[in-house]
Amino acid sequence: METPPPLDTIIELTDCTIWQSDHLVLTGVNLRVEKGEFVYLVGRVGSGKTSIIKTLNAQIPLKEGSATVAGFNLSRIKRREIPYLRRKLGIVFQDFQLLTDRSVNENLEFALRATGWKNKKDIDVRIGEVLEKTGLSLKGYKMPHQLSGGEQQRVVIARALLNDPDIILADEPTGNLDPETSEGIISLLMDISRNGRAVIVATHNYNIIKKFPSRTIRCSDGKLAEKNDEEEIELI
Repeated sequence: METPPPLDTIIELTDCTIWQSDHLVLTGVNLRVEKGEFVYLVGRVGSGKTSIIKTLNAQIPLKEGSATVAGFNLSRIKRREIPYLRRKLGIVFQDFQLLTDRSVNENLEFALRATGWKNKKDIDVRIGEVLEKTGLSLKGYKMPHQLSGGEQQRVVIARALLNDPDIILADEPTGNLDPETSEGIISLLMDISRNGRAVIVATHNYNIIKKFPSRTIRCSDGKLAEKNDEEEIELI
């Protein structure tokens, strides 16, 4: 008889094969992530980090293996269920993907209304909460181009937190930032994980991993493997 996974498991992939169109990216993928865990996903460019993130948010369909993410079975998920899965996920992009013709507040309001929020008072309260959590309480009226790269990335994290997700998926969140700003972003994401959310950060920034050590999973040679503490990572 199979032992059920712990109640705090929020992501579980078993014997999964990850495809990107007709290109085989990773085989035999096994991954379990608990609530409140902070996990680095590392590997060279093109090793499959982004493909895993796209599989977790159902952007890439799972063809082989079994996977449960925030209570959704990815091998059986129906198209109409995908928006509900994504409300349990917060996505942080390297290139921000903010609406450049709208203020910070308007960007966040747009995201809330797109996910079904209607009451203006509730919307304003929620925007205030996430801006405070990300250190941007006084920046809501600014346009994206008036913010530094680090501030724009904090807006992206604030947007990811709007619907109180169970999981944050961050794809190279420090890729366009200088080292000091990068450290602030990783520190913020670690704080978020301490509040009970699982956070997965895909990165090839080894300096960040050395400064903020945490559980590290490596994509290499078409496989996913846990990195040992003694093992050095080669990242390009």
